[in-house]
Amino acid sequence: MAQIFPRWTNQTPKLITLGALGGLVATVFAVYWWASPYHTDVGYAPRQPVAYSHALHAGELKMDCRYCHVTVEQGAMAGVPPTQTCMNCHAQVKKGSEKLKPIYDSWNDGNGTTSVEWVRIHKLPDYAYFNHSAHMGFGVGDKRAAIGCETCHGRIDTMEVVRQVQPLSMSWCIECHSDPALNIRPVANITTMGWSADLGWREKQKEIAASINPPGSLSQAQRYVDGHYKTYATASCSGCHR
Repeated sequence: MAQIFPRWTNQTPKLITLGALGGLVATVFAVYWWASPYHTDVGYAPRQPVAYSHALHAGELKMDCRYCHVTVEQGAMAGVPPTQTCMNCHAQVKKGSEKLKPIYDSWNDGNGTTSVEWVRIHKLPDYAYFNHSAHMGFGVGDKRAAIGCETCHGRIDTMEVVRQVQPLSMSWCIECHSDPALNIRPVANITTMGWSADLGWREKQKEIAASINPPGSLSQAQRYVDGHYKTYATASCSGCHR
């Protein structure tokens, strides 16, 4: 009796299994990549109600970030400047410019009741607690230091349109918390764009990094003490998830 199926069909179960495994791997990779903040968030640059140029204000005019973001050193949020802050200059500079109409409409000679609806760019999930002030100054005495604005926000002073340059993901945060030395700088240089450490400060960075225990620091999660590994609360989930 002639065979109904050719001999190669004996390999069908193996081929189906390999195909299914290959498809599973491809699906996992696709979800990992396309749903990753590196793909979904990095590069996000929404259109703002006013075409505010950080390249002009922070770059060419050398305005300090804290002039507009006044709560960044004392609070959890950096803060968005009120219309009054804009009008400190634009009551005289570029007065009546059509590009600044939302600002003038909001101000209305000091009697405005509508805020300029700036579009937020950098945002962590609601279940993740981030405090700007904790990064703007930490440590004591000669080990007092900070994390610069550009570490997370990039070279703002070169951006006509602000965009997100870091993923702000959990793994990205933990990477820094586990080895923060390269991102540590003097408090006086918090807002300095393009800052780099000299040889003396690089040694200082290592000393300061060894003296702090940031929440989520994997390098501080377990220590070998008296012949045993001990887990420390500084690396607990509650540091960022409260």
